[in-house]
This record gives sequence, C-alpha cells and structure tokens, in this order.
Amino acid sequence: MDYKLLDGKAVAAQIKQELTEEVSRIKAAGGKTPHLAAILVGHDGGSETYVAGKVKTCKEIGFQSTLIRYEDDVTEEELLRKVDELNRDADVDGFIVQLPLPPHISEQKVIEAVDYRKDVDGFHPVNMGRMAVGLPCFLSATPAGILELLKRYEIETKGKHCVVLGRSNIVGKPVAMMMMQKSYPGDCTVTICHSRSQNLKEMCLSADIIIAALGVPEFVKADMVKEGAVVVDVGTTRLPSSVTRSGYKLTGDVKFDEVAPKCSYITPVPGGVGPMTIISLMRNTLLAGKQLIP
Repeated sequence: MDYKLLDGKAVAAQIKQELTEEVSRIKAAGGKTPHLAAILVGHDGGSETYVAGKVKTCKEIGFQSTLIRYEDDVTEEELLRKVDELNRDADVDGFIVQLPLPPHISEQKVIEAVDYRKDVDGFHPVNMGRMAVGLPCFLSATPAGILELLKRYEIETKGKHCVVLGRSNIVGKPVAMMMMQKSYPGDCTVTICHSRSQNLKEMCLSADIIIAALGVPEFVKADMVKEGAVVVDVGTTRLPSSVTRSGYKLTGDVKFDEVAPKCSYITPVPGGVGPMTIISLMRNTLLAGKQLIP
C-alpha cells in the first residue's frame, strides 16, 4: 500500500505562520504581546532540546519568552516559590515547568501549584477535568497536536476504532478522551491498551487508528497493524547511534520501515508529533494572552 506521511513539520510551519500573523495584528492594534515563561531544572538532554525549541518558536512568532533555569539540586520549596511568583506576575500569560523533574521534587505538587488559567501545558487537574467533560480549557499540547494533524489531513474519525497504546496523564489518557468526544476529530470508539493488557496484538489489528505512546522503541510491528490503518507514533526514545553526529538517534514506538507499507497514513519520527506539540503550546499561549479560557 502507498502510505502518506502525516508531516507534522509542514503542518506546524503552516500554523506558525497563522499565529505569527495574528500576533502582528494584536500588536498593530496596540494589544499586549503574549508572554510565555518556561522553568527548566537540571540538564536533561531531551528537556534542553524541547525548551530550546519552544524559546526559538516564541521568538519566530513574535511572543515574549522567559527561560528560568535551576540546577538539579533546587529544593521543592524554592521551585514552588517561583511557580507562585509566575502565577502572580500579570505580564506572564502562560508558563510551563518542563518535565521530568528530579526525584526529590513531587511533579504532581508542582503541576497543581500552577494557576490553571496559566497552565498552557494543559496538565492541571482543572484543565484535565474540563477537557473530560468538554468545557473550554487548555488542552494538553501533545494530544491537541495529534488531533490537529488528523484534522489538517482530513482523516475520517467518526465511528472508527482508535487504539491508544499507553495510559500516561500527558498523552494516553487525554488523547483517548479527546478521540471519543462528540466532535471532529473524535466520535471514535476508543480502546486504551497498556503494559497489563492482554490480547494486545488482536486489539491493534482491529484498529483503524493506532496512537502509540508507550515509550518503548519499535514496539509496534507489522503483524500488529491492519492494511490501511492510520498510525500516529508519539514515541521519542534516544538510542545510541554510530551514524549520527550527536551520537544518538530518535526512535519511535513504531518499527517504521516494517509498518509504513501497511498504512494509509503514518507519522515519521522525528518530524511527526514533536513539532505539533510545540505549536499546540504556542496556540495555548496565544489563548492565554487573549484570556479566552475562563
């Protein structure tokens, strides 16, 4: 089967252009420049790359951005103080605390400390809860990016069987809820599979759409995918590589070369879901700047 790539890089560039034009209009009308702040703790390679990408994209769109750095040994108390400060800073429209955090800091405590009206990552329980019942909220960036990608490629979702691999609070659970909402993309029959699921292969074989977010490199093989399925690969694991300059290669949850020929559409890694995550965060920041989330 001839598959088409769900090109997140191209779609993100298109949305970036739309956001840039809107920010120009806001500034021309004398409005406030949207301001995104990011807190980065330690020197995790993946986190460094993500945050650098976010700061760069802010600049390209015309947002103001602030990067706040801490070493690994920052105390939970000090981090929570900074979160409180950003909550109260009227100039900061939205902010993120880049995960993962060092083990001595409670991620959940930090997530809940963020004012949900500035939670552009969409991780706060208030935003998660509002999303579950279909109220206006900041949608988690990766799931929102996935749905936008399906929408821009006009992929039919109504009545389709969508299998989500993974049940994390960041991707698995929210994307499953979004795919079953009464909307487009949505209206799917959703099955969530995880490390304890039985008959996982059979479930995947019955799926029209597979969203793989397990964090297990090349987990999805050709014998798990039916002809014509749409496959979205959220996995990004850094594996050592002797052929790249950096010494590592980003590998998805799907064995691409083997699975792609069976698909109608598939995302590449990198260049699929990643760029869509960053652009969704930018979209949330613009919403925060316009104060459109109650």
